[in-house]
Amino acid sequence: MKIPEKAFSDLEFTTVLQQLSELAITSMGKELCLSLAPFENEEELIRQLESVSEFTASFDNENRIPNHGFDDLSTEINLLKIENSVLELEGFRRIAAASDIVNVLLKFFKKFKEYYPKLYEQGTNIEITKELIISINNVIDRFGEVRNDASPELFQIRKKIQSVRSKIGQSFQRALSQYSTADYLDDIKESVVENRRVLAVKAMYRRKVKGAIMGSSKTGSIVYIEPETTLQHTRELNNLQFEETDEIKRILLALTQYLQPFKSLLIQYQEYLILIDSYYARAKY
Repeated sequence: MKIPEKAFSDLEFTTVLQQLSELAITSMGKELCLSLAPFENEEELIRQLESVSEFTASFDNENRIPNHGFDDLSTEINLLKIENSVLELEGFRRIAAASDIVNVLLKFFKKFKEYYPKLYEQGTNIEITKELIISINNVIDRFGEVRNDASPELFQIRKKIQSVRSKIGQSFQRALSQYSTADYLDDIKESVVENRRVLAVKAMYRRKVKGAIMGSSKTGSIVYIEPETTLQHTRELNNLQFEETDEIKRILLALTQYLQPFKSLLIQYQEYLILIDSYYARAKY
């Protein structure tokens, strides 16, 4: 039997849902709370009431349910459907975090299934696996950057980059010392132009200093020059950074392709965490 709209209005049902949604801790949990409607199936109604009751009890006992907060995985799930797509670094971290949270919750409910039988029951069809977390952590570090050892090629490229950066610093210091002794430099001696260290050369001596002119001061009294030896190393660095970017793209593409078969599992993870969030909100309400 369909409930008349007037009954919803008299009960201020929309207001209740709005208040309820404010207690959810995730945006998707809030959406689910706002979409709740009276149950037509009595069995489902009782199952959810008992789940909420179990969650409410957890607030007052020693076996408090672990945190269930997660970030929306919809973008990542949709991208995994597209061939040759590449997830963003933050997307991989969101997947690893959600996987970890689900694993923790499932293990918790299994351990305390006598306290939370209905909540345990609702996760029994979800696979507990660390494969996603391990595969992502092997590529991305805790700071959200691609690890040096994500591939042997990347390790070698970054090792060369470190060496070349050292050479850039050393060659610049030699030029700085040489031209400072010759009194070719302004009092400030050096500056930074386009993220590159340059010598602050007195305009009258600009032809005496070998290198690339990167600009000049507003008055024209100073010319900014990148020393020739430093410039050679900078070009080498640029080439290596291009190789690094290329290798990172290859690594992330491979990782994305590895995760594609787990798309259905990620959908399960997200639906499960949204449901748990809605139970939490209903229990708090």
